[in-house]
Amino acid sequence: MKILGLNFGGHDTSACLTINGNLIAACEEERYNKEKHTRQFPEQAIKDCLKIANLKIKDIDIISYSNEPLVQIREKYLRLALQNNERIKVLLDDIERIKGLYNTEHLIRQKTGFKKKIEFLSHHLCHHASTFYPSGFKNSLIVSYDGMGEIHSSLFGVGTGKKIQIIHEENKYPDSLGLFYTAMTYFLGWKIYHDEGIIMGLAPYGNSKAIVPGGKKTYLDYFRDIIQIDKQDILKYKINSQWISYYEQRNTWFSEKFFSIFGKPRKPGSKIKTHHKNLAAALQDRLEEVVIKQLVYMQKKTKNKYLCISGGVGLNCSLNGKIQDLKIFKEIFVQPASGDAGVAYGACILSELKNNKKFKPKKNLDFYKGYRDNNFKIKQNLKKSKLKYFDHKEKIFNVTAKLLSKGKIIAWYQDGAEFGPRALGNRSILAKPFPIQIKDHINKNVKFREYFRPFAPAVIEEKLYDYFEIGQKSPHMLIACQAKKSNAHKIPAVIHVDNSCRVQSVSKKINYKFWKLIQEFDKITKIPVILNTSFNIKGEPIVNTSEDAIRCFRKYNIDYLVLGSNLVKKR
Repeated sequence: MKILGLNFGGHDTSACLTINGNLIAACEEERYNKEKHTRQFPEQAIKDCLKIANLKIKDIDIISYSNEPLVQIREKYLRLALQNNERIKVLLDDIERIKGLYNTEHLIRQKTGFKKKIEFLSHHLCHHASTFYPSGFKNSLIVSYDGMGEIHSSLFGVGTGKKIQIIHEENKYPDSLGLFYTAMTYFLGWKIYHDEGIIMGLAPYGNSKAIVPGGKKTYLDYFRDIIQIDKQDILKYKINSQWISYYEQRNTWFSEKFFSIFGKPRKPGSKIKTHHKNLAAALQDRLEEVVIKQLVYMQKKTKNKYLCISGGVGLNCSLNGKIQDLKIFKEIFVQPASGDAGVAYGACILSELKNNKKFKPKKNLDFYKGYRDNNFKIKQNLKKSKLKYFDHKEKIFNVTAKLLSKGKIIAWYQDGAEFGPRALGNRSILAKPFPIQIKDHINKNVKFREYFRPFAPAVIEEKLYDYFEIGQKSPHMLIACQAKKSNAHKIPAVIHVDNSCRVQSVSKKINYKFWKLIQEFDKITKIPVILNTSFNIKGEPIVNTSEDAIRCFRKYNIDYLVLGSNLVKKR
């Protein structure tokens, strides 16, 4: 059974390919068209999935699409227009988009030439499938929180074996934690559906319990009024409509009431004030309050000891860290492409379950399934570049570790690209985790990012608990935790202002090359941790091809580039 899963129609378009339920390829369109969080049809991602699997489109049995367009038209546009006159205007303004939704099947066939069965699947159910089935858990609570699927903004379920049972589906647009987080991203001066992670990084610098200037209530008090939990149904939340406008009109996001309390939106690039930091802190704190209250309730109700998280909010590693700290779950699992890119994978699994009764899902932590260049292609591109390079073969790990120990900034490119927004050691920029000034140097001179943005520590799995206060492994860099006091002084460049770390535990089995590099660094420095950030600069997608890597290396302040076993230095 060969299934091609697709996500498009919103941000983070992607394609995945499974054979008998095994993930063979997972590609994001942004890596090919260079438009971060692109909304374009995933044409090049599809081509690369087929190439990786050595298939043609005629070999595919089913295309699975991670949305139900007719449900979206009916629920988001028609039903809401019947309830609210302002929504009639929204419907008319979006008429071309509605036509596009209606013609989704035609578009897929036109773009791919596919003539067999196309299945349309619930967006949030695809989120659930994308995290539960690869988790390896036999039984688990499953939650998804995002901006919006067809109409739902979150979904709660229980996974048992091959079955997912939905236990709550009452949170619907415009009541959405993800959309409100996006609205605040706009208000704080960053790009919507793009920079939400920046707000998470800013939050620890603020104080949600400070009094709002000119008012009598704290920032958090106001946000508790804006994001409310239903008094009759703890799993249902509401965004108080007095504070928002995105429901009835585009681009303003907030009501006059919001502006009267919190002032005008921050202009992009302008100074970040204490007020902005406090708003970010209140947003993050309220998000955590709501989600944790719901999870505690569900855990008590179902007695389930495992948790799977998905949806765009699942990328909020600070929230995931707080959930892990509760210690009410033995383990939590977050799929690395937790946002909308990952639903293409969920769609594949749901179609496999539906059409192959013999299929048994199995644990999968290997998401290095994107574009890859072999050594021959790398050598071709290096010769074309006329850059000086040397093939170190197996010695590349020791050579690179020595350079890192001397304070060099290394771009590290290996094998298949990671699926999702986190660089997990195949498309990474690396540095030693000390002294603390390295963080500022990379933010300012290499990545061109805001001063407060943190960097992740990558640690070999065997030494994880020596350096970090965490109750489980964290292979996908999606759980924040505290640095251990005994060793924190050794790795200051990867510790955030609140002593938190977005740690990645690196497994010898899953990514031998990255593990080997860190092990060699440990032999030299006696520290099994390196600083890991994505191989790109602010505003651009992570590099995809070795040509991309060479181009980025030449243009920016990176000391060395490692392509496979080849060490490249600037002239």
